[in-house]
Amino acid sequence: MSIPALTAAQVEWSRRQFPALSRQIAGHDAVFLDGPAGTQVPQRVIDAVATYFRDCNANHGGLFPTSRESDALLDEAHRAASEFVGSDDPGEIAFGPNMTTLTLGLSRALGRTWKTGDEIIVTQLDHDANYSPWVLAARDAGATVKVVPVRKDDCTLDLDQFTSMLSARTRLVAVGCASNSVGTINPVREIIRLAHGVGALVFLDAVHSAPHQLVDVRAWDCDFLACSAYKFFGPHTGILWGRRQLLEELPAYKLRPAPDSLPGKWMTGTQSHELIVGVRAAIDYLADLGRMVAAEAGQTTADLGRRSALVAAYSAVTSYERSLAQRLWRGLREVPGLRIWGIDEPARINERVATFAVTHSQHSAPELAAALGDAGIFVWHGNYYALNLSEALGREPEGMVRIGLVHYNTPAEVDRFLDTLRHLLR
Repeated sequence: MSIPALTAAQVEWSRRQFPALSRQIAGHDAVFLDGPAGTQVPQRVIDAVATYFRDCNANHGGLFPTSRESDALLDEAHRAASEFVGSDDPGEIAFGPNMTTLTLGLSRALGRTWKTGDEIIVTQLDHDANYSPWVLAARDAGATVKVVPVRKDDCTLDLDQFTSMLSARTRLVAVGCASNSVGTINPVREIIRLAHGVGALVFLDAVHSAPHQLVDVRAWDCDFLACSAYKFFGPHTGILWGRRQLLEELPAYKLRPAPDSLPGKWMTGTQSHELIVGVRAAIDYLADLGRMVAAEAGQTTADLGRRSALVAAYSAVTSYERSLAQRLWRGLREVPGLRIWGIDEPARINERVATFAVTHSQHSAPELAAALGDAGIFVWHGNYYALNLSEALGREPEGMVRIGLVHYNTPAEVDRFLDTLRHLLR
């Protein structure tokens, strides 16, 4: 049985889980369209963090109750995160301060296996966290870096150029699942297939896609993947997944007493245990959403496991966000002087997530963002660390205005944003 898009009642149920959404600015409900830089969190995440501090705040590996209880919670968080990315091996999950830190650590380790003459492929479309770590590691190893350009008319990757760059010397391809700036969804399955065809490893940045689309490392057949929980309704914690064999074989930069076994091998120092527990709560929120939509679609949910529930949740979320994106898209296209960067054809809605970057011919990005913020509508401006893309589009140093929709946003909020924007521009 197929899962339909989230209903208005299901969206309202979701909104009730997020206490931040009740905030008011100048007597009006705040409209959170800043999700690409970090989503709000449900109450259960707040409670999980606070409960950890209250009940079992202890370091790892102690032979006393609070430490044992803490370790049990952390083990379950690893299990939840592995199911979230589509793995069945909790040992393949490493937590860290953020995706950037985890990627820098992995790039340093991988860089030790490269040599002069090896080639690394990155893209113009990516967040700098999936660009600079690999460029720096290649520099230290004497490897060559190739950069896949974007097609400026629609901000998609030039796959013909990418294919021509691949060779027997290619060691790694690093690419994002979706652009955090303009919302482009990359064809990662095809990219991975081509890269594996020449023996290269593939690292995926799923930070921006994780709130919008199901992550599935097994189906995609990637080698490494990183994401950030604070982009999918959790705390400020990064998640790294890698194939067990690769994580076991690669030399990690770590302290001498730290374990050589997974997952501890790739988690330097004492982690933010309370935040890792919060990650599990965020994933379980999504799973509960999935169970609700599955039940209302007529499915039997008594034995619906976490991964199956996540599949149901993302099916409903993706469809719902697509309808929001179409509503926003239609409105933006009617605003005089406004340019939508990236894919701007309604028939190609499936090629992007509900993230839009815009500019206006008469008003700067900071001016628009500030005016909208004063009206209680939160959007971002700048380059959002997608520096190469911003430079390629000629948008430095001002950048663009980014409007990001997630499943707790509503059609009414889209309409209010558009009405406010039109009023400001008049």
